[in-house]
Amino acid sequence: MAYHLYYWPGIQGRGEFVRLALEDSGADYVDVARQPGGMAEMVELMMGDHVAHPPFAPPFLKDGDVLVGQTAAILLYLAPRLDLAPTDEAGRLWVHQLQLTIADVVAEAHDSHHPIAASLYYDDQKPEAHRRAKEFRDDRIPTFLNWFERVLAPHIFLAGDQLTYADLSLFQLVEGLTYAFPRATARALAQTPRVVALHDTVAQRPRLRAYLDSRRRLPFNTEDVFRHYPELDA
Repeated sequence: MAYHLYYWPGIQGRGEFVRLALEDSGADYVDVARQPGGMAEMVELMMGDHVAHPPFAPPFLKDGDVLVGQTAAILLYLAPRLDLAPTDEAGRLWVHQLQLTIADVVAEAHDSHHPIAASLYYDDQKPEAHRRAKEFRDDRIPTFLNWFERVLAPHIFLAGDQLTYADLSLFQLVEGLTYAFPRATARALAQTPRVVALHDTVAQRPRLRAYLDSRRRLPFNTEDVFRHYPELDA
């Protein structure tokens, strides 16, 4: 039975972290909201009274009778089914911790262009965005990437010699930061060669490469979590 992934159809967003795990594993899945009638189905699962545990927002995943939301929780659920995490409890929790840290960076990246409210347009909060983006590009990007560099120091991958979903997510994080803050991210990556090597290794995995080169991989855009505004990368 195919997994059903629910996420907004026009952006990569947080759903892309789940999508990369499914693609790299060769899992059978349906990107529901990209199908005819898919948006209505997605909204029904969020708003319908018949859903015992409704997800707050996409992404969420349906696997038979199981419905799970939040990117990190979805990946924690998929990991043993896709062989994308260690089998021991300590290893699984470590990979989950890595993913939650990546989620922190994603949230900060989003807030660099929407520091006041997600309901306001970027143009309504530009002065605040300039201040927030400076802190993010000058301090937070290097702080996070340096931490991942330290984690990688004794290993090929973040959790040892086996690729996990956290490695796929770190690849996506680097991709997103490079799009949104190309100059600041290039400076940080110049100091983190192990992160760069991991990114490049993941990018050449055969299934993932095929996905990245396909039309299924949507381009980044300024409606997404990662947004490129040149003035914020000054």
